[in-house]
Amino acid sequence: MKKSVILGALTVAGLSVGAAAAGTLDDVKARGKLNCGVTTGLVGFAAPDANGEWKGFDVAVCRAIAAAVLNDPTAVEFVPTTGKTRFTALASGEIDVLARNTTWTFSRDVDLKFTFVGVNYYDGQGFMVPKALGVSSAKDLDGATVCIQTGTTTELNLADFFRANNINYEPVPIETNAEAQQQYLAGACDVYTTDASGLAATRATFEAPGDHVLLPEIISKEPLGPLVRHGDDEWGDVVRWTLNALITAEELGVTSANVNEMAANTGNPEVARLLGTEGTLGEMLGLDAEWSKRAIAAGGNYGEVFAKNIGEETPIGLARGLNAQWTDGGLIYSPPFR
Repeated sequence: MKKSVILGALTVAGLSVGAAAAGTLDDVKARGKLNCGVTTGLVGFAAPDANGEWKGFDVAVCRAIAAAVLNDPTAVEFVPTTGKTRFTALASGEIDVLARNTTWTFSRDVDLKFTFVGVNYYDGQGFMVPKALGVSSAKDLDGATVCIQTGTTTELNLADFFRANNINYEPVPIETNAEAQQQYLAGACDVYTTDASGLAATRATFEAPGDHVLLPEIISKEPLGPLVRHGDDEWGDVVRWTLNALITAEELGVTSANVNEMAANTGNPEVARLLGTEGTLGEMLGLDAEWSKRAIAAGGNYGEVFAKNIGEETPIGLARGLNAQWTDGGLIYSPPFR
């Protein structure tokens, strides 16, 4: 078993080095399309709507990158991936970037040879149960059956939590959120555990969301963000600074509605650098001067993307919390554009 795990990690690492050598930025420009890995479907984060158009918080990152690089936020091929398939898809070059609620961990960074370019959502693992179960704490789940996605950080977190609290559980392995939802609603498991944001998004799709509760315990740190392959630093810079552009735009008051006006009339030097009317930041990235202006216009700044897809006015109803700007007591923070 140990040998197979090691060989699997080496295989992914080997694929990663080979794919990165090609130079992803040049490949994307030549192809005229961004191949973006997303989840198989999580409303609010990444899911096709009734017309088959992908929408969501993670989808917005893909579209911002496509706008920055290709001047077209629709020039994206969305590739659905599961917890098991996502890393092979990235390492092999099937996708250019993975924007799929993926947790930044030591082993994924160092052993699997991926570069996390930043955090776009600070999360933690939680538990959802039917209200009828009468449970008010995860510590009351002794003997419960638990639906859990394979190939995710939640598996080890779950085992650690139950072991630390000297209680037992029976895992019900599933591969996708859709499968988890089906099994949970059918009563095949008492509990569904994943990132708390994912639980809120899943519950929002239920016919009777009020019949289900999120327990108070958050048992892990889950910093989620886009990732690329090790060794392709030029491409990593493009993805990193596109995300940072959305974050900085919110901090500086640049929105999808006023981005053109701000570019033309700003007296703030950092806004001028961000929007390409001063300096040569675009040239440093291998892009033109208006790359970040297009990224912001595509779906809005970080706050707009959050509010539109998962915020308190949506059915998912997530508060900013840790994902507020640093100026508002949160952890969302971009290095300066200078």
